[in-house]
Amino acid sequence: MAKRTRTTEPRFQLILIKPSHYDEDGYVVQWLRSTMPSNSLAAVFGLAQGAAGRNVLGPDLPIDVSAIDETNTRVKTKDILRRIADNGGKALVGIVGVQSNEFPRAVDIARPLLAAGVQVMIGGFHVSGCLAMLPEIPEDIKAAQDLGISIFAGEAEDHIDDVLRDAANGALQPLYNHMSHLPCLGNVPSPPILPYEFVERTVGNFTSFDAGRGCPFQCSFCTIINVQGRKSRYRTPDSIEQILRTNYEQGVNRFFITDDNFARNKDWEAIYDRIIKLREEDGLDIRFMIQVDTLCHKIPNFIEKSQRAGVTRVFIGLENINPANLIAAKKRQNKITEYRKMLLDWKRVSIMTFAGYILGFPNDTPESIRQDLEIIKHELPLDMLEFFVLTPLPGSEDHKVLAEKGVWMDPDMNKYELEHVVTGHAKMSSEEWQEAYRTAWGIFYTKEHLETVLRRAYASGINIRSLMPMLFWFSNAVPVEGLHPLQWGLFRIKHRRDRRSGLPIETPIVFYARYAAEAARKVALLLNSWRTFKRIVRKVEADPNAKFYMDEALTPVVDEDAEHMELYTQNEAARVAVERELRVAGVKPKGNGVGQPAPTANGRNGHDEATEQPEPDQHVSPTASPPA
Repeated sequence: MAKRTRTTEPRFQLILIKPSHYDEDGYVVQWLRSTMPSNSLAAVFGLAQGAAGRNVLGPDLPIDVSAIDETNTRVKTKDILRRIADNGGKALVGIVGVQSNEFPRAVDIARPLLAAGVQVMIGGFHVSGCLAMLPEIPEDIKAAQDLGISIFAGEAEDHIDDVLRDAANGALQPLYNHMSHLPCLGNVPSPPILPYEFVERTVGNFTSFDAGRGCPFQCSFCTIINVQGRKSRYRTPDSIEQILRTNYEQGVNRFFITDDNFARNKDWEAIYDRIIKLREEDGLDIRFMIQVDTLCHKIPNFIEKSQRAGVTRVFIGLENINPANLIAAKKRQNKITEYRKMLLDWKRVSIMTFAGYILGFPNDTPESIRQDLEIIKHELPLDMLEFFVLTPLPGSEDHKVLAEKGVWMDPDMNKYELEHVVTGHAKMSSEEWQEAYRTAWGIFYTKEHLETVLRRAYASGINIRSLMPMLFWFSNAVPVEGLHPLQWGLFRIKHRRDRRSGLPIETPIVFYARYAAEAARKVALLLNSWRTFKRIVRKVEADPNAKFYMDEALTPVVDEDAEHMELYTQNEAARVAVERELRVAGVKPKGNGVGQPAPTANGRNGHDEATEQPEPDQHVSPTASPPA
């Protein structure tokens, strides 16, 4: 054990913790290596380092900043208390970026710290979303305040100095509510950053940052628009370059840009041009994953510049293929007639496509979900599809509406991770809905469809040796670990005493016997799956005609698709939507309503949706924002 050293002069300790959540048995979900670092942790860590560099507490009280990502590092309360005591006793533990499903764990982390007299603050989407959308503070947040936890709602950029000064004086306020203030991101002097030792504890050595915040659309299930606002704010190209160069210098060159919709960042082209310069002129081998909407392919040069900027993967909010469900969720920007065009455009530049698909919209049934997934498999050239249970997250319009109507929602926030059913459905029982989620992964990721996906990728110029690990990850997470792929990691770490408050601590014999058996079972399943993938890849690579593979999903889009593709004929809502979208595009009906483009008064074929923006009622004043 290292010898303790006490400072002769006090040093303020700012300890930032990104919490995990609990599994079904009440144990913290933790890994030897987790998926990727939290952007909220990076954002607050960068701001804290900037505050320390500016000596905001004065020259006589320097600030030490440390951080813990609980998804890959154990939170050791005794070590935290020892560190605080050895440096004079002045400290703040900030539990940051707390999502709704992480809130119970965040409170449990705080309990022993509060009991020892340490000041604790919680911020993030859960508290910010609740304050943004609900008329009263909910009971779980009130209970946290009653314990002595300070609550921070909003973004920290313009307020971290005040919080640190209050904490240094032992006078934290019960609530810091900055939801009405959306800070400018353009000239933040201390942008997001995490030290390399954080990044190396993730799979693939990825890190993340936000190039902007906010989204102009109005999806009813989304919390972003009510927490970060409906007007996009963005960092300058200079700021983005600073983030990239700082990370590159410490050996990090793979990034996830966390913007909910990077394509609607009005400065996307200037940012891309700067990144292209860094890659093509300055020789930085930097690569990215981004999130976009289903109309981004209509923005001139967006896809081409994405490729040049080093984008290798895109996540697309597909959400559903039933237009009636999309309308119910206010996802009007999604047009099923554009899905194939959009995906083929990404295929054209050999970029992998991931899509999110939500289960539990009003028109969903177990049968319709299965039918929709079969249509997607045959007609949409997606590489990865990930599923989510439609969840009324605190901070979303859905949650607000259900709360106002008094509709039952599960009070256990730990279940609000988009994998558990937490409210009722008009056409499915809770059991049927939960089973539909579980089986969806098996329906999509069959051995046969995995081979199809790899063949499509090979024919499109995508490196299937790079795609294979991603398919392995997404196809195995739920059946093997019982967790969503984004919650998964390399080798599950469990600590017997790190269990949810109120649950008993198991005896060592029971705990370790079960732990060992689980690990052995999972290793066997994963080895078998990996061997299967390798056989499929070798089979595709050995096929002399693999480069010429073609199926319905890869065929070029033509107007006549509406006559035979199930995507467009699956139900009345789809047929009506297709007819309307073709009419708007200036396509003259013929026979069953499909035809050729008709010239408009100005001589153009329909209106140009290349830079389509939200409908007028979507441009409303922003109401919120964090990553604190």
